[in-house]
Amino acid sequence: MGTLYGYIRVSTREQNGDRQILALKELFIPEKNLFMDTRRSKDLMGTFLSDIVLQVLSFVAENERINIRQRQAEGIAAAKARGIRFGRPPAPLPENFHHLYHQWKNGKITGKTAAKLCGMPLSTFRYRAEIYEKNNFL
Repeated sequence: MGTLYGYIRVSTREQNGDRQILALKELFIPEKNLFMDTRRSKDLMGTFLSDIVLQVLSFVAENERINIRQRQAEGIAAAKARGIRFGRPPAPLPENFHHLYHQWKNGKITGKTAAKLCGMPLSTFRYRAEIYEKNNFL
């Protein structure tokens, strides 16, 4: 059987190589074949460079996101200037809406009844009635 070697790595102050040494000794690895790699607090260049790279990449990503939002806003403004409408188109009014609207306005039926007969919630009936009034009385 070949020679066995053990590798121990300790990279922070909280870590301790003693547990790893004991575990490797239980595997009958001779102490002369144990190699320990420790990272000292003076070895900060790698961490420093990693932080700089992360900062640069964060800056680039943030600038790209800002550019995307700006182009999006410009595109939306240009589309609105051309008269393009955004959002879901309104559902057509039921055929009985005009008749029920006038009955509701004249006090013959309640708004709740008119809304139910139109097949819509009361708030939607009132909203559509308001739009109907604005469009028909201008």
